Amino acid sequence: MNAKSQTAEEKPAEAISRHLGGRVKQLRAERQWSLEVLANASGVSRSMLSQIEREQANPTLAVTLRIARAFGMGLGELLQMPEATSSVTVIRANDHAYHYRSDKDYRIRTLSPLNLEKDVEFYEVQLQAGGALRSAPHFEGTREFLTVQKGEAKIESGADTEELRPGDSASYRADVPHAIINTGKTEAIVFLVVIYR
Repeated sequence: MNAKSQTAEEKPAEAISRHLGGRVKQLRAERQWSLEVLANASGVSRSMLSQIEREQANPTLAVTLRIARAFGMGLGELLQMPEATSSVTVIRANDHAYHYRSDKDYRIRTLSPLNLEKDVEFYEVQLQAGGALRSAPHFEGTREFLTVQKGEAKIESGADTEELRPGDSASYRADVPHAIINTGKTEAIVFLVVIYR
């Protein structure tokens, strides 16, 4: 990749980071909140908030969501960038800002634009052979919809289990303990939609 194309790809992430810093500072000033007040309301450290406002930090999705909730907003409202002219939002495969979580067993990449409200989330999950993604119950009424693109997976939702193959889809309760388990001998790739009610 040449330097020119790399710079072009980095611009949207830099713009969002710059916009977020200014937006947090503006909202805090409007409410006459100190950094300490916002830190207590959001559960985000004072030093992290200061770095965000000075555009020296690129906060995770979870941190940004906590800040939005402290202001009584959704992510979309906090991150909305009115100067954006295109109605098409693209998430590039190699944009690490969208790599939600990973460890030796799995990698989760969010496919939802960061400026959308979070009643629906869309993820790509890569599970290594034998890997499992186990989750505690989400909010009451939450459901997950999963489609297997590659490999084999087992879904556990409370006491229920189902085996899935490529092309299979499943819908299940996510307000109980639940898991996605790779039961095959190779990597499994699944697409996951989480719907909060």
